[in-house]
This record gives sequence, C-alpha cells and structure tokens, in this order.
Amino acid sequence: MLDTEEGWDALIAEALKARYLREGEKGWEDICERVAKAIATGEEEYLEFKYLMVRKIFLPSSPTLMNAGTELGQLAACFVVPVEDSVEEIFDALKTAALIQKTGGGSGFNFSKVRPKGSQALCVDGVASGPLSFMRLFNEATEVIKQFGRRRGANIGILDVSHDDIIPFIRAKHVEGSFRNFNLSVMVPDAFIKLVETGSTGEIWNPRTGTTVGEIFSEIIDGVWRNGEPGVLFYDRINRDNFTPELGDITATNPCGEEPLLPFESCNLGSINLSLFVVDEKINWDSLRETAGKAVRFLDNEIDINVYPVPEIEEATRKTRKIGLGVMGFHDLL
Repeated sequence: MLDTEEGWDALIAEALKARYLREGEKGWEDICERVAKAIATGEEEYLEFKYLMVRKIFLPSSPTLMNAGTELGQLAACFVVPVEDSVEEIFDALKTAALIQKTGGGSGFNFSKVRPKGSQALCVDGVASGPLSFMRLFNEATEVIKQFGRRRGANIGILDVSHDDIIPFIRAKHVEGSFRNFNLSVMVPDAFIKLVETGSTGEIWNPRTGTTVGEIFSEIIDGVWRNGEPGVLFYDRINRDNFTPELGDITATNPCGEEPLLPFESCNLGSINLSLFVVDEKINWDSLRETAGKAVRFLDNEIDINVYPVPEIEEATRKTRKIGLGVMGFHDLL
C-alpha cells in the first residue's frame, strides 16, 4: 500500500517512463513542453497551455500526452467504427480498429447489422456465425496489439435489443475473463423502456424468437448483478440530442459511453482539475470560466493537427469537430 509521498512519487515516475516520456525527456515538465508546442498556434497559446498542464489545472487524454509532437501524431482518445454485414466490411472495420489501437485510441462498435447466428450467410452457401463470433475476433486483435503498445486498447460492443442474438450477447461475459477487452451495452428504444415501466413485460418483443420484454430485461438485470454488464444505451434519448441529424442517426458511443458519435467520428478528451479553483472555501468562477475557454481551444486545435488513422475518420471529425471537456477533483473540491 502506498502510504508515503515517496511511494507515490515512485509510482508516478514509473508510469511516466512506461507511457509518456519520449527520447530525451526526463520528467513531467518536458512532456508538457512537447505537447504545448505541438498544440499551440502561437507563443501566447503555447505559454498558456504549458502552464495549465505543468500545474495540472487541465490535462488532455493519454493519446495526446503520448503522441503530440511525435512522428505518430495521433491525438484522439475515442472513435466509433461502423460494422457492416459482409466479411469484407467486417475485416475493414477490424483493420481500422487495429490502426486506432496502435496509437492508444479506443473504439465503439455497433454489431447490430451483423446477421444472427444460424441465418443464411451473405453470398455463400452456408449459415452466418453471428455477431459474437466476430466480437471474439475483435477482442483477440486488441489483445495482440496491446502487447506491443504503451496503452491497452479499449472497446465497447453494442447490440440492439431487437437483434435475434441479444440473449447470448447479454450473457457473453458471464464467464470471467470473456471479452476482457470489451465493455458491453444494449441499445434500447423508448418503446422498450415504456413497456418495462408499465409492467407490460409479457409482451413479445421479438416475434422471430418469441422473446418477451420481461425475459430480455431480466437477463440485463442479472448480468448487471453478476459483473456490472451490460450497460444500457438509450437510442431515442441520444438522438434527441444529435445536433447533426442530417448526417445520420447515432448508434454507438466511445468505449466508456460518455460520448455518442456518428460513424467514423473521433473525439478529443480533456479534464479540468476542479480542486484547484477553491479560494477561501469559495469557487473562483472567473478563473474556472477562463480555464474552460482555454481548454476548449486546446481540444479544438487538436482536430486540425491530428494525424488520423484513416481518411474517413479525418473527414467525419473535421465535419462536426466534437470534443469532450470533463472535470476531475470534484470530491476534493467538496
């Protein structure tokens, strides 16, 4: 147990060396120097960005700390990669995910377009193996890539509640260690939740399988009780807040679920340290407001200088310019 300042300092030094320090860098300030120079558009921004990071007032996500100012240059943490139904398209998605994970990013996948297990396969004389079989492939690819990367890959696998394979999907992590590189979430519409809320759990939800609302919901609850999964994503709620509906519906999120994204979109993340904005037991709102503005500029700058894994991601990201600015140190602030 680390109960001394020296112990924590040793742990921090080890983490910096393992993940973030590049050739010639000796400590945290060197990392901040490299990142600030890469992100800033001028001397004033450079000094502001470096100050915020050195003092840990604002910090970007790990890919930015690792890759900014380097030949790799991939700065985004979160991506959504669409998965279609043909073998060719599925393996295209796998290749894109591998390129993302090689640079420290994480991906969200909605496997609902993959036809159910046992159904007629596309363009071949046989039967489909179903989304779970391909999810295992994505999981193993992540396992291989993380062995030579600085940061383990992260994924989220999403399946629509109406998919014929929803019950096996919900049970996929009942065995400890299964899909260890995936979070799992079920995408549900308002109609499903309303049936649960009104006690109409005997209603047949999927006429192809005969599965009822109650059976599906009970499986979700049992999974959450067992190991905290699957999560639940609310399709209609997400798309009511979709500010670019003309570009399509949002059907997936980043691996942690806080950032719904369109196909091929990426998102740059960062956090403000709230614990540093308390003066005489009062929040310095003016300073917090000013810092938030600078942090937004930092994250938006990343979109323009990022080295994107594939052209589709660059096009989608530049079109909508999504960023995620969060907070840390909230408990300390209280």
